[in-house]
Amino acid sequence: PGLRGEIMGGKNYGTLTVYSATWCPDCRIAKRFLDEHGVAYDTVEIDRDEDAARLLEERTGKRGIPYFVLDGERWVRAYVPRQGFDREGMAELLGL
Repeated sequence: PGLRGEIMGGKNYGTLTVYSATWCPDCRIAKRFLDEHGVAYDTVEIDRDEDAARLLEERTGKRGIPYFVLDGERWVRAYVPRQGFDREGMAELLGL
């Protein structure tokens, strides 16, 4: 909330976490997209953190990545199966 929320497209959330993997090309595209738009985020690499991989599966029912997590609570699939990173959907989600 507050200034950071205004910077992040005026949405009412404060943090964004990207669940990703070092080998994932769609994840690299997602992070580049966020960087290009000046969106602050944290990254969790599921190929380096088995607990995070398990949490992703528990919360979403799969290990598909990238996933965006807003405020540690709202899990949003950041890709379209067999099509890749969901640039339009994530731009809308983040108010970009």
